[in-house]
Amino acid sequence: MSLPGFPPMPDFPAGEVWLAGAGPGDPRLLTLLALHALATADDIVHDALVDPRVLGLKRADAELIPAGKRGGRPSPRQRDINEILISRARAGRRVLRLKGGDPFVFGRGWDEASALTEAGIRFRVIPGVTAGLAATALAGIPATTRETNHAVVLAAGHRAEDGSSGTDWVALAKLGQPIILYMPMTQLPEIVEALQQGGLRGDTPVALLQSATTENEQIMESMLGTLIDDARKAGIGSPAILVIGAIVGLRRRLLSSLIGWQ
Repeated sequence: MSLPGFPPMPDFPAGEVWLAGAGPGDPRLLTLLALHALATADDIVHDALVDPRVLGLKRADAELIPAGKRGGRPSPRQRDINEILISRARAGRRVLRLKGGDPFVFGRGWDEASALTEAGIRFRVIPGVTAGLAATALAGIPATTRETNHAVVLAAGHRAEDGSSGTDWVALAKLGQPIILYMPMTQLPEIVEALQQGGLRGDTPVALLQSATTENEQIMESMLGTLIDDARKAGIGSPAILVIGAIVGLRRRLLSSLIGWQ
């Protein structure tokens, strides 16, 4: 793949694994390097949330290998995914590990990079547009502004593999900074209760952003105290991003001019 004015794309040698982010959904948000990897790879080991339109950009004879981990459903174990990457690379294949968003933002990229390093497999990391920041920006919600915050918290909203909540929500609430949660729907009541215990008021602005950049996209604004009922009435489900804090209230200033995702 060659584009006028751009540096040449790196070779994708046999026996290497490239860990790439596919962005939040729409193929137009892929990086050029991720597109190059899709067009070159022999094997594409992909997450469940990678958009089918992205997978459709692969080389015609490339093999698709599903490796998605979905909460509450039978999913491949991480060590099994690691073994697939290692064995395919050792067989002389060019292996693309394709993840939604960014591979190092709640994408288990570190787990796989560590396993590849221990196995002596060369790998490349291709950053992607992480869904938490992409969904908020596209909805007209700035992650930071000079008038509201100089920090923002990114947190996983789903349970850890051992069944624990994995996050001290009370402590996060006490930081006084906006919070962006990935995949919060399965334990949303628990999260809301803990955040309020940590001091967040019931009238704290929140937004749920479902399936950003896809045909199923839905945006719902609410308040923390009514979020559970409002989400149920709106039919919001996974995959979703939850944004909490003053930055949500800024969205209304932009809506008259903001162009929706098309």
